[in-house]
Amino acid sequence: MIKLDDRDIAILRVLAENGRISKTALAERVGLSATPCWNRLKRLEQSGLISNYRAEINLRKIGPNVTVFVAAELVDHTAASFRAFEDAMQRYEEVIACWSLGGGFDYLMQIVTSDIDAYQRLIDEMLEARIGLAKYFTYIVTKPVKSGGVPPLDSILGR
Repeated sequence: MIKLDDRDIAILRVLAENGRISKTALAERVGLSATPCWNRLKRLEQSGLISNYRAEINLRKIGPNVTVFVAAELVDHTAASFRAFEDAMQRYEEVIACWSLGGGFDYLMQIVTSDIDAYQRLIDEMLEARIGLAKYFTYIVTKPVKSGGVPPLDSILGR
């Protein structure tokens, strides 16, 4: 793990809120001059702590869509089965996130499609592909309440 001080945490917090902020504005927000701020940012990126920069897309502005969370159980629980399922998830662009879980279900998938029919076709395709999916439970998002939140860095770091 990388050792973080208050300035590093401030940089992470600002970038989590706005990944497009200019380096000059970032330096001002965290109380550093440009070069030291840039050096810290490079160190955070090189360490892998900052893994990516993304845009949060408002899908409602693009067209009709549905977001579905799917709790999935696999047919069996061998290492090969988990690997096969996880490899398969990489091939479905509609699966925008997938987490391995401890507890009642094996995986939680976040899926975005144009409509419920497209979602069902995707699930049917997954079942036919024999990727190890035994059972699935569908939870349709009716409205977004909160997304893209900033991680609670102080809490995670025990501050």
